[in-house]
Amino acid sequence: MSETSIFAQTAPLQSAPTIPLPERMRPNSLAEFVGQEHLVGPGAVLRKMIESGNISSFILWGPPGVGKTTLAHIVSRELHRDFYTLSAISSGVKDLREVFARAKDKSIFAKGSPILFIDEIHRFSKSQQDALLGAVETGTVTLIGATTENPSFEVITPLLSRCQVFVMKSLEMADLEILLNRALSEDIYLKTRKIEVREKTALFRFSGGDARKLLNILEIVINSFPPEAPVLIDDSVVADRLQENISIYDKNGEMHYDIISAFIKSMRGSDPNGAVYWMARMLAGGEDPLFIARRMVILAAEDIGLANPNALLLAQSTYDAVHKIGMPEARIVLSECAIYLATCAKSNSAYMAVDSALSLVEKGDNSPVPLHLRNAPTKLMKDLGYHEGYRYAHDYAGNFTDQEFLPEGLSGTVFYHPGNNPKENEIRSRMERLWPKYKEEK
Repeated sequence: MSETSIFAQTAPLQSAPTIPLPERMRPNSLAEFVGQEHLVGPGAVLRKMIESGNISSFILWGPPGVGKTTLAHIVSRELHRDFYTLSAISSGVKDLREVFARAKDKSIFAKGSPILFIDEIHRFSKSQQDALLGAVETGTVTLIGATTENPSFEVITPLLSRCQVFVMKSLEMADLEILLNRALSEDIYLKTRKIEVREKTALFRFSGGDARKLLNILEIVINSFPPEAPVLIDDSVVADRLQENISIYDKNGEMHYDIISAFIKSMRGSDPNGAVYWMARMLAGGEDPLFIARRMVILAAEDIGLANPNALLLAQSTYDAVHKIGMPEARIVLSECAIYLATCAKSNSAYMAVDSALSLVEKGDNSPVPLHLRNAPTKLMKDLGYHEGYRYAHDYAGNFTDQEFLPEGLSGTVFYHPGNNPKENEIRSRMERLWPKYKEEK
């Protein structure tokens, strides 16, 4: 983006505020809110609810920095409702009950039920969500939840069924442009500085559609210049200043994908030191620990697989533990799992097997199920030969009998090729004893 934008100094220079720029620029009304036109634009569903004054509980699902918290505050202001906020990271059932008690005390005089905003609602345990359910059902509070995780996986079904889910999207370039221009021209401090923006590509790329990140980066870059000096912003300046501020971790942009790639490749390459280092980079940068845990679950199945099936069990247990205890203690659980996975024997045989079978199916194979493998719950099906000829494995020595389990035309096809590791060498020996096609592979 080569267009030049210049904002000249228009007011006496002030000292830099202590309140961060994203907080100074937080919108207070729908008119000031940027982005999410599909939800709050003219005629959009959430805007209609707000304008009608009849709002039900809902969950905002989207990436960081797209306005979930801000939108919840705006809803309460537009509807003149009391507003309570809790963080699922630090709040428990006791905190919920205190909010419910205060909400009931004020309900006699209020125009509508108070709004309870719960940030990171996906981190609430089942018992916490159960405690919340009753208050939502009775209308004691109107719930607005915010989550970066798919609520269908993290929110209990009874609570989810009583909430609408609104998906929020990463901000587009046009949205970022509005936010940038507004900050430079309206912020009480920035408008006193002489700032020239020659290039915006790096600003927008590093922000990754995150309004908060864009404003944080802008503030870092501007504050790197002396207070009285003119500020010239181009792509090289932005890159240099961010390298100097290594604590910035680009959770949605290029750095995010580079570091998680390095983390995965270190474990796949059996280097526990590289794995722990890249994990530390992510944790120090504020990455969601559950994201790291999920990626280890995937790696355990994809890259270790049958070489050590316990790896998947440990990875799943790690995910559950991280979900329950949170940071900072979760770092220890994550480290243990990362080191274990890195030092395991490796095999991608299960991954290759399913992809091989999927490739065949996706090319159009739709072979009928052989009659002897079909279920026969009715007399008609039995008369048609369903289930006929099927041999029950447990009726035979060694719990095995040679019969065909693939459709006609695919007999002898091998999808699973055991890896070369101690565990799968045992599997290969057994398969060779049972199936001639495995001997033929040699």
